[in-house]
Amino acid sequence: MQVKPERATDLRFLLTENGFTPYYSTELGDAYLGDSRELLAALPDNSVSLVLTSPPFALRRKKKYGNVDAEKYVEWFRPFAEQIHRVLKKDGSFVIEIGGAWMPGRPTRSIYHYELLIDLVRNVKFHLAQEFFWFNPAKMPGPAQWVTVERIRCTDAVNTIWWLSKTERPQANNRRVLQPYSDSMKRLLKKGYNKGRRPSGHVVSDKWQQDHGGAIPKNLLAISNTASNDVYQRSCRGADIPLHPARFPWNLPKFFVEFLTDNPTDLIVDVFAGSNVTGAVAEQVGRPWLAFEMREDYLEGSKYRFGLSVDPIIAGAKERSR
Repeated sequence: MQVKPERATDLRFLLTENGFTPYYSTELGDAYLGDSRELLAALPDNSVSLVLTSPPFALRRKKKYGNVDAEKYVEWFRPFAEQIHRVLKKDGSFVIEIGGAWMPGRPTRSIYHYELLIDLVRNVKFHLAQEFFWFNPAKMPGPAQWVTVERIRCTDAVNTIWWLSKTERPQANNRRVLQPYSDSMKRLLKKGYNKGRRPSGHVVSDKWQQDHGGAIPKNLLAISNTASNDVYQRSCRGADIPLHPARFPWNLPKFFVEFLTDNPTDLIVDVFAGSNVTGAVAEQVGRPWLAFEMREDYLEGSKYRFGLSVDPIIAGAKERSR
């Protein structure tokens, strides 16, 4: 299916025409309750600017929000990946945040997320634009057996983020995500560099003293995930709606939305939306968005991110399994 809607928001009507009804809608986006493979299949080719998501990890222990065994993970994820590749624009990006896993009962790591990356590149035909690493400085020591009991490993505080694309030059501009200069950099810009050749071979010239408005970000994103009393959490607790246990910190999707999109019609999709932080960020930045999620209670709670009223039948209900 090859459709070129004049505006990204027209894609809402394409999903409706294919029999899908939004669970809720905002000015810029729609959240859908259902299987994202089926919802993606209703979208046209080359229509999405950014797919930004965090799927269930292949963890040692089963989680209430669902996760897949490491041995089956690549096979399970392939249908999602093929649909994502199809719907992405030629200069679009697919950003997937995925944590590693420890081998059951052993102090060694699974390589399932690296196997996934290889499959996405070799078989689904994505390009690896760049790997990022999300460092959570507030991460609790774990796994406890190896870190705090036997003391033979260090705290696992980094998740990998694969930035993938259909072409070698996807839309991106690091000027949109410049970081504040450090105090030492501000002093250098004011006083100047010692010019000349460094032992590394780099030659420092007058060009190094230009103020570009901020520092180019590194691919190590240090973002604490410490929010414990925001509107979403307070509201869910008050309504007895289960909190999604693996939420994006706000600044993580915000970084990629700003880095990889620049047009008010650039459509952003999260295929494992959970509590829909991605949609809320897109709404704030001014981008149209679609969110797909299988669990109704998580979608119901995500309404609080947009100031929407929740269903009283779901509010107060006990948490249900997938």
